[in-house]
Amino acid sequence: MWRWHFYAGLFTVPFILWLSVTGGIYLFKPQIQALIDRPYNDLALERQPLPPSALITAAQSAVPGSVLHRYVLPAADNDARQILVGEGAQQTRVYVHPATGAILKQVEEQSRFLRLVFHLHGELLAGRWGSMLVELAASWAIVMLLTGLFLWWPRQTTRLAGVLYPRLQRRGRIFWRDMHAVTGVWVSLFAIILILSGLPWAKNWGSYFNAVRSLTGTASVSQEWSRGSAAEAELRSRLDTGARAALATDGSAPTSGKASSVRIDRMIAKAGTLGLAPPVEISPPADGKRYWLVKSQTANRPQRSSVEMDPTTGRVMGRRDFADGHWIDRTVGYGIALHEGAFWGLANQLFNLVVLLGLVVLSVSSVVLWLRRRPQKQLGAPEPKGRRPRSVMLVIAVLALVVLVPLFGASLACVLMVERLLLGRWKSARRFLSLRNVARG
Repeated sequence: MWRWHFYAGLFTVPFILWLSVTGGIYLFKPQIQALIDRPYNDLALERQPLPPSALITAAQSAVPGSVLHRYVLPAADNDARQILVGEGAQQTRVYVHPATGAILKQVEEQSRFLRLVFHLHGELLAGRWGSMLVELAASWAIVMLLTGLFLWWPRQTTRLAGVLYPRLQRRGRIFWRDMHAVTGVWVSLFAIILILSGLPWAKNWGSYFNAVRSLTGTASVSQEWSRGSAAEAELRSRLDTGARAALATDGSAPTSGKASSVRIDRMIAKAGTLGLAPPVEISPPADGKRYWLVKSQTANRPQRSSVEMDPTTGRVMGRRDFADGHWIDRTVGYGIALHEGAFWGLANQLFNLVVLLGLVVLSVSSVVLWLRRRPQKQLGAPEPKGRRPRSVMLVIAVLALVVLVPLFGASLACVLMVERLLLGRWKSARRFLSLRNVARG
């Protein structure tokens, strides 16, 4: 157990530190975004706001060749209108003055600060391969946390000091050992929940999850969470194709991408009366769709709803609330809301932040303990002693994790093969890694 704990920790500590920092920043997305948008809100208006269609035209003119992708309903009439226009998978967010139509700011959507943090957290800005690394680190982090709980479990003591609270008056190894063990026992279970609730975003695990749902007949029509930058780009391309087709047949020239002003103004006015949780976005039909979509993008996913509207009449053709989804989608939605700190507002954010800070303490203390006890010219892994244990529960736990996260199973098989076929027969490697002699078993 100690060896598994050691190697899992050695691999995952850099990722845990990285994910804790980026995740801690993203937790406070609403507050950070409000600060970024502050210069463009609560503007002084000398006359009534222009109709949405005129503002959309201004946004499209600022990005030549673009077409409307999304119109964001403002929180107040004197806030700048945020309009997303794009060409293919490329999207630009344009801030338009509501009364004059002047362009206040434009930024490429995927270059926005919080989008960069999101992709740094989930993909290391390395696309599918980065997502695989994060998923791999997450699965081995579960191993590290579970084996850590096993090692912590008190067997020969009834004292609480060093078990449930650290002995802060001690110095040296005892202090760091207590900081590591006690922090671990308080944050491990919550950290595992955070890890599991984050897996749906991983490219490989998300594909595996959808394949299982297809085989069991529980697949959803549409997925409400991202499966990586490549999947997002594909969705943006589909939206662009559908928007151009819809707007071209809406009384405009095929190349202009400018919707009938009367129709779009009517739909946006109607969207403001639907009572959806803000922020609310209105978008043209995606490729293969017929109706415009009005959708709540609130971070608290259980409050999300989407409405389809007929662009010709402005009538509501259908509505889908969170409660209408499959129970699996609802479960994932609750998990993601908790993961992002959105379910209970500030309390959820602060609780998740405490867990992340605990993971940082856990990681730093493990490195200190390792460096203090690491022998010269050796990695410092615990040496195997006695016969190999045969634990049924251990085998069951490993098999369960392999089924839950297949990428972990593949990496475990690779590790065992390399150790058995290569490292175990390499004398200097055996000494450095404290491995058993394969020849002697």
